[in-house]
Amino acid sequence: MEKQEWNPGRLLQLSSQYWATCTLHAAVKLDVFTAIGDRQLSSDDIAQKRNVSKEGITRLLNALTAMNLIEKSDDKFSNTGAGKTFLSKDSPKHIGYIITHHRHLVDSWSKLDQAVKTGAPVRARVSHTSPEWRESFLMGMFNIGMSMAPLLADKIDLSERHHMIDVGGGPGTYAIHFCLKNPGLKATVYDLSTTRPFAEKTIEKFGLTDRIDFMDGNYVEEGIEGVYDVAWLSHILHGEGQKECQRIIEKTVLALEPGGMIIVHDFILNNTMDGPLFPALFSLNMLLGTPAGQSYSEKQITDILAKAGVKEIQRIPFQGPNDSGIIAGVV
Repeated sequence: MEKQEWNPGRLLQLSSQYWATCTLHAAVKLDVFTAIGDRQLSSDDIAQKRNVSKEGITRLLNALTAMNLIEKSDDKFSNTGAGKTFLSKDSPKHIGYIITHHRHLVDSWSKLDQAVKTGAPVRARVSHTSPEWRESFLMGMFNIGMSMAPLLADKIDLSERHHMIDVGGGPGTYAIHFCLKNPGLKATVYDLSTTRPFAEKTIEKFGLTDRIDFMDGNYVEEGIEGVYDVAWLSHILHGEGQKECQRIIEKTVLALEPGGMIIVHDFILNNTMDGPLFPALFSLNMLLGTPAGQSYSEKQITDILAKAGVKEIQRIPFQGPNDSGIIAGVV
């Protein structure tokens, strides 16, 4: 990809980009897109629906119009296709939870210089925060997973597998779609007990309570009970340091029967650690919120797998919207 040449205009645009981000966050927080729905409403109407000031909401709506998230005609506002599809809670493709999670991270990102100076996090891990933060994080993972899991279920052949362990599986989105794709597969979602209500609700929604169960546990501090023939680890390694990642992989390998498959899905850096952009930025996000978490390179992940006795390690051709990738092998 051709490198962008920087100039003062582009640098200032980058520097103020968070203004647009905060505009989106405020609109989602106030649930503006759901309030509008299929209608054309005045700023008075929307102010009354959301119990906010007319002056404030008018400015917000005008900015959203400038961002092409809302349309304006004769001083009335309506949703664009994107606003209605992705930002209204009435849509099955709503992604508001992950946007709310991003809003919760803004304060810590404003302290990045402090984290860089000390090398220590400036916020608590999501599992140690309020129920609202946990909900936005877990259901945000569901938002993202719903867009990618069907693609991955088509990409990865599990037709001969029988029992999956979804390590750190959160709301169970990937386990759900792998089971939907493979009628002979059952799954166990292994995560913290605080995650159970979200997972069970989601699993029930898809009618898979007879094939997907939930096992309480801490995959960092505890072992993995049971025997499986496929393990799925999606976006959990980046939350831990290299020693912890090694232990997680080794524990997972011990829970697999001979010939079992282990699949790692994460934001994967190139081997020089300086790209792609999103994994590089996400590594900073882990600096802000974890004692030792980071984005890992393909070589780092394959070395961890190989040290745990995994063979036939390969990078599966897949690139997620934020440069996530997949590395798999067998034991």
